[in-house]
Amino acid sequence: MRLFLLCIGIFTTSEACLLAAEAGMPQLDSTYWASQAFWLVLIFTALYLALSNLFIPKIKDSLDSRENKIKDDLDEAQKLKILTEQKLKEYELSIESAKKEVQKIIFESKNELSSQIQSKKKKFEKEIKNEIKTAEKEIENLKRESLENISVISEEMASKVIEQISGEPMNQSSVKAAILEATKKSLSKYL
Repeated sequence: MRLFLLCIGIFTTSEACLLAAEAGMPQLDSTYWASQAFWLVLIFTALYLALSNLFIPKIKDSLDSRENKIKDDLDEAQKLKILTEQKLKEYELSIESAKKEVQKIIFESKNELSSQIQSKKKKFEKEIKNEIKTAEKEIENLKRESLENISVISEEMASKVIEQISGEPMNQSSVKAAILEATKKSLSKYL
């Protein structure tokens, strides 16, 4: 700034005529230099004061607030990143514990189901054995009854056949004894 004022002072004090002033350029005429220097200094001083007092502080405040906002945002982002990492670790731990718990539940359920299946299987096997024994007894009873019925039917048929062939009824006790002897020999293998 001092250099600028010094240059203006030198030009105003100089009495030399410039060639351009004579040719019709009044701004180069030394008689007008003082007023030109005054307005030059006044305008540049006003611009300097306006810039330094009005515009530059607003720009600086804007830049400072923007920088502070960026710093705050970065700090908040860092905090959120740390919080997110903690939550992620908690989530992973809860997932792992849930997996272990599920595996434990599955193992226990599998063992419980296996024991239930085994007990039901044994129960069904016992029931089947009982049913088989009952069925075998019924079959044996049916065999005996059918053999007895065969004997009775055979006696009746034999007596009717003999009666029709001979025309006379036969003694029931002798027919019964003959049928009994024949059935013992041939039906004993079925009992």
